[in-house]
Amino acid sequence: MSLNLTQALTDAELDLLEDFLYSDSVSEDSLDLIGVHGLFCALNISPKPCPETEWMELIFDGQPTWASAEEENQISTLLRRFYSQIGADLYSDQVPELPCELSLEADEEDETAALSWWAQAFMEGVFTHEDDWFSADTEEDVAEMLLPMMVVSDLFDEEDVLAIRKNAELSQQMCEEIPELLVDLYLYFHSPEK
Repeated sequence: MSLNLTQALTDAELDLLEDFLYSDSVSEDSLDLIGVHGLFCALNISPKPCPETEWMELIFDGQPTWASAEEENQISTLLRRFYSQIGADLYSDQVPELPCELSLEADEEDETAALSWWAQAFMEGVFTHEDDWFSADTEEDVAEMLLPMMVVSDLFDEEDVLAIRKNAELSQQMCEEIPELLVDLYLYFHSPEK
């Protein structure tokens, strides 16, 4: 029986993955499930594919301490399915459902909004193969489409980005544009005329 890599992860599988990402088996700087989603969105959109070994290392900030070969296989398979599911959604022009609120409001326990964590991981995926995203022909278009992610990530200190970030209404508008822009970016790089 062949494994369907695009089959959506169940709540139980997502919980299992999240528990592992928060465990002592991985670096303190490893991504959480929201960050993994952001990274996978960027890597699926990227004009050139990113090798699995590379994105595994980005997720875990190195190599996890696996309890067994079975655990490694289980977690790796879940991550492959998560990656493929996001890719299949984008390929089908389906707007991905982000795993967090489209808002810069942080929870009481957190200083940073979950969407900012998502956007930071997304931008990490962009930076990983930045030259592929920004060629002389595409730089202006791509930068325009990436602006909401840049604003939400809070990683950039350019004046225009900071001005948008300080404007609550405009920032919220940027947050709400992100899901549709993921499809736009995917089509920009992967539509047949490209």
